[in-house]
Amino acid sequence: MAAEGGWRPAGGRRRRRRRGGREEEEEGGAVLRRLREARNDLLSSGFWAASAGAVRAPLGATAEPPARCVCYGLGRFSCCPAARHQLAFLLLLLEELGVPPGRCSVFDPAFSPQEAAALVELGLRLLPDNEEGKHGIEGSATLFYMVHCGKALYNNLLWRNWSPGALSKMVIVGNSFKGIEERLLSRILERDYSYIAKVLKGTEEVALPAHPQYLDTFNDTSIHWFPLQKLKELSPEVWDCVEEPTYQECEIIRKGERAEQHGPAAAES
Repeated sequence: MAAEGGWRPAGGRRRRRRRGGREEEEEGGAVLRRLREARNDLLSSGFWAASAGAVRAPLGATAEPPARCVCYGLGRFSCCPAARHQLAFLLLLLEELGVPPGRCSVFDPAFSPQEAAALVELGLRLLPDNEEGKHGIEGSATLFYMVHCGKALYNNLLWRNWSPGALSKMVIVGNSFKGIEERLLSRILERDYSYIAKVLKGTEEVALPAHPQYLDTFNDTSIHWFPLQKLKELSPEVWDCVEEPTYQECEIIRKGERAEQHGPAAAES
């Protein structure tokens, strides 16, 4: 059970430096204080306790618990309270699963230098490049934390790991696949997000509990996993097509693009 108090910088100390004639805390210090407050909010509200129960059930059903984590799309957590609570939830989740921060890789092209420094202080790894979600698990059971990410990121991730063996070692915390299916016309889902469409029958999904304090922060968020037996029951033709996805219109930030090119909404969760 997580206790209130919060995380300390990995280095165990804070340093000060002068900038513009005024003494300021090292980059990320103020962000870390607000992050600890977000952690305490999650704990005191009861939302984390209810969510941890929802997380344990599906993770207990997987053959191999996640040993590492990849996080996409946190957004500007220094200035966006929703993104800050999503990051605090991720850190609590890592504690719950026993995954060291150093085995969690994080990327969002919108991160500021101060936010990147804060993540490093927390012991997390920064991915150097925009993978567009195309991260291979390379045989390691992996948790993907992708709250409120664009559909193309989920589709790309599935494509990169498109085999029963790889998918069965993945857990995805992110937008409900059932919700995506309900909101999109079937022809658009199958044309633009074919890997989401094809994996639906091989997916187990549990929604995070609703909480009035976090309706916008975690709305439509579910835990997804892919039992090997269910994947083996899919038609063999499902696994034949492994063409890399392409998109005419894409809501994600592509490699080489800056967050500003997608406007403020793309930069935040």
